[in-house]
Amino acid sequence: MPATTVTPFWEAILRLVLAMVLGGAIGYQREIHEKPAGLRTHALVALGSALIMLISINIEPILGLPRTTVDRIAASVVTGIGFLGGGAIIRQGSIVRGLTTAASIWVVSGVGLAAGAGFYLAATVTTILVLVTLIALVYVELRAVSGHRTIQLLAVDQPQELGLVASALGELGVTIRNIEIEPLEGEGASIIQLGLQIPQDVDSSTIVAKLASVKGVSEVRWLTRPSILERAGL
Repeated sequence: MPATTVTPFWEAILRLVLAMVLGGAIGYQREIHEKPAGLRTHALVALGSALIMLISINIEPILGLPRTTVDRIAASVVTGIGFLGGGAIIRQGSIVRGLTTAASIWVVSGVGLAAGAGFYLAATVTTILVLVTLIALVYVELRAVSGHRTIQLLAVDQPQELGLVASALGELGVTIRNIEIEPLEGEGASIIQLGLQIPQDVDSSTIVAKLASVKGVSEVRWLTRPSILERAGL
């Protein structure tokens, strides 16, 4: 049903402040983990989204524009926020970072729209759920991936090299679940990716040190979910 009255001034202020506070709460969690978009970015996204929603609600009774125009103003936030979220995504080799931060920016825009529309409870509950997802579920993810990790080696391209690597891992009780080998033409070396099943009592640094000591291996690095594992001290 079309709006017939303009949002009262103090209610508009309340909606804008609530949006900024809720967006800032999510941004603070990103900030303390040194993510590309932090406190100010999330607060501004939520505030801007709330402002745009307020404009879309009040532009009809003020200017008499058709409802389709009003709907398009709010919908443009969802489209435009994709560009900002894309800027938070960074690719480093085979590792993609920033997807969670990009998702949090997108959700924060929705929180701002909800606050701007006067859906205070929905905006607040969504913020709480986002914080639960960012803070609590990381430990669920950690539990799921801690025993299954992928490691990448740069090793000389010799027939016995893979056997030496497998023997080194076997001494630690680590099981190789899958293997991918990519020869580097003209360099006499190969990139080897190993999916590992790791016992709980074996530290990741021990595995790296063991593989680095294998003759012919010049580089060792983990590939599986580094952001989660690093935050947990692994």
